[in-house]
Amino acid sequence: MMETWRYIKEWDKLVSTAYGLSVDDTLPYSIHEENSPPILHLYRFKPSVIVGKYQDIRAALKIDRCRERGIEYNRRSTGGGTVIMGEKTVALGFGISMKHPKMNGGIRGIFDILGGVIINSLRKFGISASFRPKNDIEVNGRKIAGLSASTEVGDALLFHTSLLIDFDIPLMLDIMNTPAEKIYDKGYSCFSERMTTMEKELGRKIEVQEVMEAVKESFKETFDINFIEDHLTQTEKGRVEWFIKKRYTCEEWIFSKRHPKFKMGEGLLKTPGGLLQVYISLAGELIESLMITGDFFSTSANINKIESALKFVPADRRDIENTLGSMWKENLIYGIDTSMLTSAILKAKENCG
Repeated sequence: MMETWRYIKEWDKLVSTAYGLSVDDTLPYSIHEENSPPILHLYRFKPSVIVGKYQDIRAALKIDRCRERGIEYNRRSTGGGTVIMGEKTVALGFGISMKHPKMNGGIRGIFDILGGVIINSLRKFGISASFRPKNDIEVNGRKIAGLSASTEVGDALLFHTSLLIDFDIPLMLDIMNTPAEKIYDKGYSCFSERMTTMEKELGRKIEVQEVMEAVKESFKETFDINFIEDHLTQTEKGRVEWFIKKRYTCEEWIFSKRHPKFKMGEGLLKTPGGLLQVYISLAGELIESLMITGDFFSTSANINKIESALKFVPADRRDIENTLGSMWKENLIYGIDTSMLTSAILKAKENCG
């Protein structure tokens, strides 16, 4: 018998970052705690900019310019990089159990199948797209969508992406601080050469509803399921209100405890898994404290485990690699291995002053 999944569509209004992200964060709880079938949430944000879970928002954004221009800013609960959102961008939140037969192969497997949904959605408009590791969908070498995911609630997955129908590049340049490593690594001199949109590719205007319908149909084809249009339950509405109050309107979350308030050495390393940022302070030759941040994909539990394991370890390559090697598992941080992390830590050590 064909499965029936839940479909929550909010195309006729622009939502705040606090509301939209809170609804998405509710999805894995519904899957894990209430045995809900998978849930697809399609919607649009008010003009806003959203950083990934492990990013430093002050390093990523010009906060003053965001405020001056009335652009909301927030931090999502999934990894990855910064995204600009608005009325011509379709936002997607998707919750599903990792025990579902088609959800296997770790983060890369997730990106393969769910990235395939987005690629198929674009194909319906005659746009030929492909997956570019670590987490982008591209058209002729230009990014049109980014993927992010997390598994913080039992075996339930939260998947995020956004599809660019149209895009304001001057706005992006005005409000974002972009690490030079990311630009030069891809060999581009400006954002207009790195990104594209559906309307740019087709040379015509596209309605948001068309795109949402294509995404929904692509999910149906990929997973061989039906959708029923649905609304949040009372339990889900209560959880959304909790996330709005305790997370997405809370400065401690938005500005993150993941970044040091005191002087530490910083190490930056561009890796296949993303830009890795490590902050370190030393007690003599020992690592006194360590913070691992960036636009990679992992879980809070994994990052905390790594940071704890390295505390008071001698800050030399052999001891760091031995410590990491004794506890490392594949994709502990997706696309990053022990030698990369060690190199970033040693760069941070060099910059301790």
